[in-house]
Amino acid sequence: MTTVILLRHGRSTANVSGVLAGRSTGVGLDDHGRAQAEKLVHRLAELPLAAVVTSPLQRCQETVAPLLAARGLEATVEDDLSEVDYGDWTGRKLGDLGKEDLWKVVQAHPSAAVFPGGEGLAAMQGRAVAAIRRQAARIGAEHGDRALWVACSHGDVIKAAVADALGLHLDSFQRIVVDPCSVSVISYTPTRPFVVRVNDTGGDLSALVPKPESEESDAADDPTAAASGDPLSDTAVPAEATVGGSTGVA
Repeated sequence: MTTVILLRHGRSTANVSGVLAGRSTGVGLDDHGRAQAEKLVHRLAELPLAAVVTSPLQRCQETVAPLLAARGLEATVEDDLSEVDYGDWTGRKLGDLGKEDLWKVVQAHPSAAVFPGGEGLAAMQGRAVAAIRRQAARIGAEHGDRALWVACSHGDVIKAAVADALGLHLDSFQRIVVDPCSVSVISYTPTRPFVVRVNDTGGDLSALVPKPESEESDAADDPTAAASGDPLSDTAVPAEATVGGSTGVA
């Protein structure tokens, strides 16, 4: 078992302008996003992080930069954790995209959505989940099967990974909310994954610290005994999920 902290990048300049950034170059964090990244250092301070893996895009690399500097770590860049390739939709205003027929498909039947000139959401989920499991296996082999690690990615990518871990069809992934700089936590075991946190933007994460083996429950494949934490509450849910995760204005 390894436990991954799925970290969405901090608020970006595209989030506040309502633009679907996709894989556009030059999209970094705004001032609020940089402040969020700095706060991560304190928020994750108690956690014994074995590794940090990140999407190659600038906004993710800027998000993990303060954490890497504080821990003396180097990130592994994982191309398959990159944002959805939105193709011809890249760089367009979300308000304009909402008028497209495909928008309704993205919201109601995302498993069938393929972006013109880009990739499909089902293909994205396949490559992202495979990448997370591949990195989990690598980190587990290098640091032990109780390793705790961070993967910094994007809203739709994290939502798709959480849906997979919950055993939900991709058509339900728009029910999941992943805000900028939130963490969602999944423990991968030989039998099944366990979803420990979703869209946590400020809660105490100390419960994620692995306990000594002598203190573990007899249910060795159930990490919830050692890393459950309090249930999330009062999570602000937008009236309608948006492609690209969240506009990040909260």
